[in-house]
Amino acid sequence: MLELRAITAGYDRRAPAVRDASLTVAPGEAVGLLGPSGCGKSTLAKVAALLHRPDAGTLLLDGTLVRHWRHRAPRALRTAFGVVFQQPRLSADPRLSLADLIAEPLRATGRRGEASDRVAELASTVGLTPDLLTRRPHEVSDGQLQRACLARALVLRPRWLICDEMTAMLDASTTAALVAVVEDYRTETGAALLAVGHDRTLLDRWCDRTVHWDTVAAPSVPTAKAS
Repeated sequence: MLELRAITAGYDRRAPAVRDASLTVAPGEAVGLLGPSGCGKSTLAKVAALLHRPDAGTLLLDGTLVRHWRHRAPRALRTAFGVVFQQPRLSADPRLSLADLIAEPLRATGRRGEASDRVAELASTVGLTPDLLTRRPHEVSDGQLQRACLARALVLRPRWLICDEMTAMLDASTTAALVAVVEDYRTETGAALLAVGHDRTLLDRWCDRTVHWDTVAAPSVPTAKAS
């Protein structure tokens, strides 16, 4: 169980992006978090993925209190999460080929020997042809780069997937393809999903339940910064 309790977080303690937010995701469950742009849902997603330390509140994973975030979190917790962000060009190192981008988490965790086979497997899964794997981000389309970013999120076989507006910049066919990849992975592994977005139709079709931001967090103050 992933439990966020009374989370307050942001980038300025005087004007938090998220105030008193609570959310749970059960093992194997797909939860959609619906809200308008700038409400703070992306910040909450980063807290859930252990990428941003909250100013207040608690996060529990399988009943255990999480005490550290980012590189200070234990490796077993960090690698339990796979994250796909809205803007692939901001989350991809422009110096890396797509193959190296996908393999990056394996190399960072000392599993370099698995990279070749795992990259080939996932490239096929997400719909990347071998010729694309040698290209760098500026040499491929947004959709192709997001396919690589999804493969990177899956490469360590995470138990929890967090997709933060993953399809917001994609056309309908690419959106359908990537959602199908996520669902096939979840069916195979039993992984849980937190899908953040502002498209109710997509979230309702994709997820077991959809919760609106207004039911998750306290109202933002006028000076709060967007996530």
